[in-house]
Amino acid sequence: MKSLYVSQQGCYVSLKQESLIVQQKGKVLAEVQLPLLEQILIFGKSQVTTQAIRTCLWRNIPIVYLSRMGYCYGRLLPLERGYRHLTRYQQQISSLERLLVAREIVRAKLKNSRVILLRQQRRHNSEAIAFAIQSLEHLIQKATQADNLERLMGYEGAGSGSYFSAFGESLTNREFVFLARSRRPPGNPVNALLSFGYQVLWNHLLALIEIQGLDPYQACLHQGTERHAALASDLIEEFRAPIVDSLVLWLVNSKVMDAAKDFEYNNGGCYLNNSGRKKYLKAFLQRMEEEVQTNSQQKQPRWDLLAQQVKLFKQFIYEPSRGYQPFLIR
Repeated sequence: MKSLYVSQQGCYVSLKQESLIVQQKGKVLAEVQLPLLEQILIFGKSQVTTQAIRTCLWRNIPIVYLSRMGYCYGRLLPLERGYRHLTRYQQQISSLERLLVAREIVRAKLKNSRVILLRQQRRHNSEAIAFAIQSLEHLIQKATQADNLERLMGYEGAGSGSYFSAFGESLTNREFVFLARSRRPPGNPVNALLSFGYQVLWNHLLALIEIQGLDPYQACLHQGTERHAALASDLIEEFRAPIVDSLVLWLVNSKVMDAAKDFEYNNGGCYLNNSGRKKYLKAFLQRMEEEVQTNSQQKQPRWDLLAQQVKLFKQFIYEPSRGYQPFLIR
């Protein structure tokens, strides 16, 4: 299944028999068959015809509307995409069962972050990287023993701080400088790449969660609100380092991204511009289609890893005693 990204501005998405046509100023940019589509992501100012929207809703294809910077405004979903069935089971999960799953999610995030730094240490020997690796190992043990969510979130925050304090040491392209993680708004091109990548990945996970019929507002680690689909925020944690962070390192160090041409500055922040988003999304799609070896010794595209973890969480909802096993890299 594919996702259709409409990242260029001023596009017009229309329906033609069993396909969606993306045009810009009369020029056809893309044509995608509806049976192959899983979701559509519209970045910025582009139009989708009523006929195309109606057909997508009929076929259970969500349409996601985002700003040019990657902020999600909302999603169009068909009426039958309700959560009444599984949400009852999710609400019945006990506080202890939620804590145990939250522990595993945080430990997986910290472990995967540590593996990324270990890989980078083999390329660039650095005291900062070595210290961050030691800190993460200590925090992994602490997370295992956390007896409440507040303490667990504290260890997760400390782990992220240690990890990103060494992340800049792994950047070899001198055009890009990274001293610390900044989110709202991203303060420089590296932070812009990270934020955009997390937003794209988060939306993919949210679509998969909805496809499985799970209530995205019922989670274990994060607290859901009317505007925060917390389950997507839970499940993204184990994938941040192996998917987004590793891709950002490659884009920067391979000089695919141009610090002067692929970013724009406004409202006190730094964001990907049209060319930057196009480059990132192309590389992201290529990365997600690559096959990787899993713990079961099988090879599968990274897309399948996301769907696999959502299904594992669904199994946990039906059988809490089985727990939840997050995705780990080696």
